[in-house]
Amino acid sequence: MPHTWILVANGQRARFLQHDRAQGGFAELADFVYPYAPTSTHSAAAHPHGEQGRGHGSAAHGGTQFEPQTPDHEKAHTRFARQLADYVNKGVEGQQCDRIALIASSPMLGALRPLLSASAQEKVLRSVDSDFTVYQGHELQQRVQEALGPGM
Repeated sequence: MPHTWILVANGQRARFLQHDRAQGGFAELADFVYPYAPTSTHSAAAHPHGEQGRGHGSAAHGGTQFEPQTPDHEKAHTRFARQLADYVNKGVEGQQCDRIALIASSPMLGALRPLLSASAQEKVLRSVDSDFTVYQGHELQQRVQEALGPGM
């Protein structure tokens, strides 16, 4: 019997569900929470333009070379996507799932898809751009079933 994993995620929360054909619903496999907390100790008043305002690039001179900066929240978002992709990749590698459905916010889908292994990408049957992380219990199951349609 195929095991279908369903990932319901956004940038702060993710739940992995497994479709339980015998029970006709979903069993929760894992729950991930990744709240963003700023890690910078610099105040905005001290450096209104951050590191970019200093005018020092990798060449270490006082010229006008600017390097693009990745904000902390984007780094945190990427780390969270990596954590979720690792969970999926290990599940596929360990043959714990045969099919995968991704239901996530657009930014999370965009961050997650390229981090999935080739084998995991082959198992993705559906990707749905929706954020169902606020729903619980029966309402979550109903929305997931509606989003995935018949046959999942």
